[in-house]
Amino acid sequence: MNYAERIGVFDLETTGLDVRTERVVTAFVGVLDASGAVIESTAWIADPGIEIPAIAASVHGFTTERARAEGRPAAQVVSEVVEALRALFAADIPVVAYNAAYDFSLLHYDALRNGVAPLSPAKPIFDPLIVDKKLDTYRKGSRRLVDACDVYGVVLDDAHEAKSDAVAAGRVMQAILAKYGEKPELQGSTAEIHDRIAVWARQQAESYADWAAKNGRTVSRPGAGDWPLFGG
Repeated sequence: MNYAERIGVFDLETTGLDVRTERVVTAFVGVLDASGAVIESTAWIADPGIEIPAIAASVHGFTTERARAEGRPAAQVVSEVVEALRALFAADIPVVAYNAAYDFSLLHYDALRNGVAPLSPAKPIFDPLIVDKKLDTYRKGSRRLVDACDVYGVVLDDAHEAKSDAVAAGRVMQAILAKYGEKPELQGSTAEIHDRIAVWARQQAESYADWAAKNGRTVSRPGAGDWPLFGG
């Protein structure tokens, strides 16, 4: 399909999991061609302006000291990441992000914190996590990026490194399109695909919340915002 011939990819590594309060540490925005080769590539390191918790540093390798030494001010980095994504959206190039609600929500709130105009709208986005759950609903096992890579035959060399994760997610999305691209769910314009994924994301979040409630757990339900920001 035409939109699979040139896709954007995006990933963040951050100070933590709360999208409203945590900060960008590293970021990657790139473009893959139809073969999955990286044909455009930009990576950033930010000094988030706060201490990076040890648990986060153990995941992505950036301590507070390293980020301060190698990174640039957060406002500059966040502004550049937003503009790189904005340019892809303006060109109608779909941006792939694995669990997109996390990355785009965190970027949104970090942009507001740093006086940067956030993406509005953030579209078109393809999330292979959501699409995989929709098209292969009953497959058992974890749905982490590393597991999706195993399922779709994608090599992930350096998990939790922004470029590696972004590129792997893009290649997983390309593999999903190659396998399921003739299904009606994946037909139409990039905007139509995005809108369907948004519906699936909300349905999946509601289903998980219902399951959690039945098992004595409480989780946040999607708010009134538009995906991918409802995760915030």
